[in-house]
Amino acid sequence: MTARAVRNTLRSLADPAIAVHARRFFKTGKGEYGEGDRFLGIRVPVLRRIVKDCRGLALPETLPLLHSAFHEERLFALLLLVDRFRRGDAAERAAIYRLYLAHTGCVNNWDLVDSSAPYIVGAYLEDRDRRVLYRLARSASLWERRIATTATLHLLRGHRYDDTLKIAALLLQDGHDLIHKAVGWMLREVGKRDLSAEKTFLNKHYTVMPRTMLRYAIEKFPPKDRNMYLEGVA
Repeated sequence: MTARAVRNTLRSLADPAIAVHARRFFKTGKGEYGEGDRFLGIRVPVLRRIVKDCRGLALPETLPLLHSAFHEERLFALLLLVDRFRRGDAAERAAIYRLYLAHTGCVNNWDLVDSSAPYIVGAYLEDRDRRVLYRLARSASLWERRIATTATLHLLRGHRYDDTLKIAALLLQDGHDLIHKAVGWMLREVGKRDLSAEKTFLNKHYTVMPRTMLRYAIEKFPPKDRNMYLEGVA
């Protein structure tokens, strides 16, 4: 199996009507975060089914797809890498992790980040030095900053909160709405596992947090508690 064969399969499934909707949904207009991205018009469940049929694709053959101008081809490559990572031995996991970090410029929309960063970067770093996350959190790249915070979702599932909270603190003054949403989401995930840890962070920072970040973080709080934070009287 080759990248060309996968590409031919994907393009045979293209749906122009779905592509039009996707261009709007993923903000591809001038000046928007997904400016210029192109879509074939293939839904995610379809891509996931094709991944199961393409597990024999050699790792180097994922690169032409990862560098594709078409969003779904990049997403397919990332979903395949996630699948390979889960099934791979230590050597293959290390190779996939290195490949991922070498090509973060291709992981350039929020769905691409969220469907891959926790399952490759977060999983690989579970029992390793995680300084790379802080480098990514300080990156000029919006997507690398989102990788840094969403990668910690894997760690949260093991009740490890420190990196999530430290990276959240680094990103408190980030200027982009997609980072506000991601950090708020991760803080909410902390709260699902340890509400006191989330509240300790919020009590220290909520007065300076971007409003969207705060709203995402307290989304599951009881109405009385939500209002206290939103009104600045927590």
